[in-house]
Amino acid sequence: MRILIVSDAWSPQVNGVVTSLRALLDELRGLGHQVKLLSPADFRSVPCPTYPEIPLVWNLWRVGAAIREFQPDCVHLATEGPLGWAARRWLNKRGLAFSTAIHTRFPEYLNSRWRWLPLSWGYAYLRAFHRPSRAVLITTERLCAEFAGWGLRRLAVWRKGVDTGLFHPPASRAEGAAPVFLYVGRVATEKNLEAFLDLELPGTKRVIGDGPQREALQARYGAVEFLGYRHGEALARAYQEASVLVFPSRTDTYGLVMLEALACGTPVAAFPVPGPLDVLEPGVSGAMNEDLREACLAALKLDRGHCAELAARQSWRASALEFLAMQPMIDGEGSLEPLRVAPRAVTRPFL
Repeated sequence: MRILIVSDAWSPQVNGVVTSLRALLDELRGLGHQVKLLSPADFRSVPCPTYPEIPLVWNLWRVGAAIREFQPDCVHLATEGPLGWAARRWLNKRGLAFSTAIHTRFPEYLNSRWRWLPLSWGYAYLRAFHRPSRAVLITTERLCAEFAGWGLRRLAVWRKGVDTGLFHPPASRAEGAAPVFLYVGRVATEKNLEAFLDLELPGTKRVIGDGPQREALQARYGAVEFLGYRHGEALARAYQEASVLVFPSRTDTYGLVMLEALACGTPVAAFPVPGPLDVLEPGVSGAMNEDLREACLAALKLDRGHCAELAARQSWRASALEFLAMQPMIDGEGSLEPLRVAPRAVTRPFL
């Protein structure tokens, strides 16, 4: 099958959306499908104001030609940015079917940056974008129920996974060492990072990642180790060396870094909000408390072996098969069978 994925988020960005899409592309190709990613790398773009790591594509008139050239059997729109809107408009105008996904709590993200902006406006934006989608993929049942309450329809659960070949417990750990409390993710307002940095905790605090707040926070919190980005084995080692992963966000839809940490045997401390509530087993793989300090101290006592065992059950292959099962054919006839790998003859109405 020929599968086209359109995303405004891609390398060199470092975030959960990019991680999920990379894993999805690898698994789909491993299943024998022909997959193309349409991203800002294929177009001209300008940096997003206040967030220059994010490119905004401007020569959007080329999107339709790119879709036509690839001749996909199905199309998935991964993000609600300029590329997603351009592909949506082109497909919708021709009556072609597609799926979409919600990876980010976009309304809460906007509200965290501009407090005067009502959540209802952000959800109106989401409803408008996803309305023609045949399947709106959401990470958890809890979020499906929440988004349904805001008026979104045709929601389906698409669970994420973890690469246990890369993220796994270390062969050994030093006993009696001072604890290390680790944060991994964007260094940006919506991540609520100061809720972690303000805590009085024993040992060391480390921050892996970058973003618009890094310079200001690094100057303000001189005792914290800001390490920038880490990838691959270096990131896995950082998880393995940590005593606890601290996840202070209240707005993430999931938080892949929690699964990566657990796979390395590192328990998680978080607020009891969607995301952590969907990933963590209280008292086993994580500690959740409105007092984040209490959650951090409680997480120190958890069994690292149990954390790794729970994470090992969630593979990216299972995630990719769930994704395939919910993809509509672009001609609107049926859906894509998860294990179908042979090319299918199809009359493409967009030619």
